[in-house]
Amino acid sequence: MDAINNPNTIMPRNLDVGLLRTLIAVADCGSMSTAASRLHMTQGAISQRIKRLETSTGLVLMERDQLGARLTPAGERLLASARQMVDLNDAILATLTPALSGRVRLGVPHDLIGTHLPPMLHQFAQHHPDIDVALMAGSSHELRRAWESHKVDLALVEEPAGADVGPGELLSLEQPVWVGAAGGRAWSRRPLPVCLVSDTCVFRQPVDAALRQAGIAARTVIDYASMEATTATVQADLAVSAWLASTVPATLDILGHDSGLPPLPPYAITLLAGDAPATQAMAACLRQMYARRTNQLQ
Repeated sequence: MDAINNPNTIMPRNLDVGLLRTLIAVADCGSMSTAASRLHMTQGAISQRIKRLETSTGLVLMERDQLGARLTPAGERLLASARQMVDLNDAILATLTPALSGRVRLGVPHDLIGTHLPPMLHQFAQHHPDIDVALMAGSSHELRRAWESHKVDLALVEEPAGADVGPGELLSLEQPVWVGAAGGRAWSRRPLPVCLVSDTCVFRQPVDAALRQAGIAARTVIDYASMEATTATVQADLAVSAWLASTVPATLDILGHDSGLPPLPPYAITLLAGDAPATQAMAACLRQMYARRTNQLQ
């Protein structure tokens, strides 16, 4: 008697890699709506895929409330194995797929190019040695215009969280902070000396608004800065600056509430990417990098 006709035979169950990929996206994003944007699906479709995975495993994997979506203990147990299975799936397919080649032009804000990007670029070069990468540094305003005019193939931009500034895929929510020299006193001077990377720096408007609301007079220390000039100016205790907390080097201090400087609003790191295969390969690498960073910070 064969297995199909034997009622005592236990048929193997197979996990759908696509459903596991959805679970990972929701876990990384913390909400189904954000995961839907990342996967280019509707929120309803994401919810249905999670339900299908729960049905196939016989487990409740996710709890949903007004604050978002959180994994249950069973979901947490599945998540680590799901990542391994998806990675193995992608690695197998990579061995069967012709190597990608070509050139990718990546636009990156000044503060991210030397902090967030090096690990990703190293990983990308290992997986796609035949793709040449050209980096363009600029302010987020400049990079969005460069992407819209096809001067770069994909770009990372920083923008106020929740701002409706155009197309883009949310990768990470970040908190800007005030920074100063280690043990410095520039924060106590009035008018407050402020140094930002450029006149088009995406932090300039919220910095100016926060200082006005707090009644703190300020002055610009240098007319046109660069990342290196800004860092040197702050290290010399000639000014303070505003950076994402994740980009502040150990040589500078994050200024707390005792400095009297007002809090700054959260910012989003958003991805703009074209459809070319090499561009999408880098976009996938960026998504993985920011997903890992988010998990490490939780």
